[in-house]
Amino acid sequence: MKSLNFKKLLCVLLCGVVSSAILIQFSGCNKSPVATADEATKDTLKISTADQVSTADEAVSSAEVLEQLGFNAQELGINPNIYNADNKEIGFQLEQPQNGDTVAILHTSMGDITMRFFPDEAPKTVTNFINLAKGGGYDNTTFYRVINDFMIQGGDANQASSYGADFNDEFCDKLYNIRGAVAMANNSADSNSSQFFINQKNSDSFETEGGWSALELNWENIKTQLINYKGTNLISSYLDQYGASCYDTDLVPAEVRELYTKYGGNAHLDGAFNIADRGHTVFGQVISGMEVVDKIAAASDQVVTIKNVEISTFSAPTPTVETTKPTETQKSETTVETKNND
Repeated sequence: MKSLNFKKLLCVLLCGVVSSAILIQFSGCNKSPVATADEATKDTLKISTADQVSTADEAVSSAEVLEQLGFNAQELGINPNIYNADNKEIGFQLEQPQNGDTVAILHTSMGDITMRFFPDEAPKTVTNFINLAKGGGYDNTTFYRVINDFMIQGGDANQASSYGADFNDEFCDKLYNIRGAVAMANNSADSNSSQFFINQKNSDSFETEGGWSALELNWENIKTQLINYKGTNLISSYLDQYGASCYDTDLVPAEVRELYTKYGGNAHLDGAFNIADRGHTVFGQVISGMEVVDKIAAASDQVVTIKNVEISTFSAPTPTVETTKPTETQKSETTVETKNND
């Protein structure tokens, strides 16, 4: 009996090792760099029909996904609090802000980057960034982690949040880590401080790296491992270590998939679709200066400085209306027209 139990445990652990490479390659933006992984190996284990989860069209929650897989979310300490912005359309983050809205201008050594905020969807995160900026918290800091075709990350690694301590994630079902999205860096759930990153991956890179097919493969392997750990005391440790990779592609609506396919970005960082309540809070979007972001991303061997962050009020440019005096010919035609009408 002891020998049989040992063999079962060994099998479970072996499966975990085999999938580690797959999981690590989907790691998010941590406060410190993450290790690279070897080429992913597809797991050939099959999942029974009873273990399959619902599709995104059925709008299930991450807690329900865990329940369908045979786990109790509360017992695992997973209690996702996703803000449902029912009054917003998918893709609204790409719209220009309204006159009077607060924006931030990052004056960098390579040029200016202007971003809008989402105070309704991520109020605590937006307030934190603005307060730090006004207090000089980003002055003369650098983009210290730069990965081309992924993101540029800035902020002071030793700077606490404006609240004096780490604060909670604020995931929203209408905000995504698409290209140009500004999000908080973290190294675990609810560990936001001052560090942020700008998603830089474009649509070509998204597709080259496998696009949705790669993300779906990752989720299939995650489900396999979760099922393997069912009934063991290893599940909590597994989620602690690989929770950031538990991105459930079955939860992602078709419109969101289209956004990433069209614009690019890092879909696996979206907390709204992570069943382990992990991810990165999106609280802003670049509205001008993406060419500067690309330039910084391509210059990973250079030190790029954020001179300061200016908090300003958005004012849409007034459209110019061309006014030209009528020519003599136009005057003549008008006169003739008037006579004919009489």
